[in-house]
Amino acid sequence: MSETLETTTLGGGCFWCVEAVYQELRGVYSVVSGYAGGIVDTPTYRQVCDGNTGHAEVAQITFDPMVITFDDILYVFWRTHDPTTLNRQGYDVGTQYRSVIMYHSEEQRIIAERSKRETDAAKLWSNPIVTEIVPCSVFYRAEDYHQNYYRDNPYQRYCMAIIDPKIRKLRKEFHSKLKDLG
Repeated sequence: MSETLETTTLGGGCFWCVEAVYQELRGVYSVVSGYAGGIVDTPTYRQVCDGNTGHAEVAQITFDPMVITFDDILYVFWRTHDPTTLNRQGYDVGTQYRSVIMYHSEEQRIIAERSKRETDAAKLWSNPIVTEIVPCSVFYRAEDYHQNYYRDNPYQRYCMAIIDPKIRKLRKEFHSKLKDLG
């Protein structure tokens, strides 16, 4: 592990999905589900779900840039959710499910904007990318029962129907970036 870890905060629908995807990657040292980008201090899950806080469900990811770069983090981000749907991922609808990159440095902002332009130009998605790129201000850790949700509840319906396919896709397409799970 390098002496300098980086942190980024990403929203791509339900934070359980984002958390589960990034927990699989080599070089990622922690993933914490939470809320950011809104106007309410210390929001609860219920408040965020009501849609009046302005917060997005996000995962705050701490990673070793000597093992996995921010570009790699974004490469996975663009391919494990639909960044072209405004305030929606599948059946999850509302501003709390928006696609968002909350950068923690000017360098991350520049990389994120370039990555978004390049991904849009590559026509990975048939519609234009609507992902917000904004500074991360305050991050609020979600309640304990939201942490490690997929790992703790692999047979829960949502996990089986929504998260499992993302993990299978990740394992198939990004195997060289995965943690040694064996």
